[in-house]
Amino acid sequence: MSRRDTLAGTATHSPAPAPPREKTTVATTTADIKPVLNRLRRAQGQLNAVIAAVENGGKCRDVVIQLAAVSSALDKAGFQIISTAMQKCLTDPDDTTDPMTVEELQKLFMTLA
Repeated sequence: MSRRDTLAGTATHSPAPAPPREKTTVATTTADIKPVLNRLRRAQGQLNAVIAAVENGGKCRDVVIQLAAVSSALDKAGFQIISTAMQKCLTDPDDTTDPMTVEELQKLFMTLA
């Protein structure tokens, strides 16, 4: 509200903020997060190498091998995330911080297969 609105008596109020959305997390502990982040950082470095190789006219074989490594690292990170979610779902089914059914976990798993 501006000073002019206050003086003129025309102040408007903002609508109430929307309620917070359900929090969906990748992992709940540092032990869960660290391996995922390591894999993602490795994939990021490999992807940077692929980009540099393409920009600099790298050999086709080298680019494809490096690209396969990126793909593998991303797949493993995805499997690690799903594995953590499955373990959490099975060990604490009443936890509502990341509500996923077994069917949803299976569907996520299959997207990586």
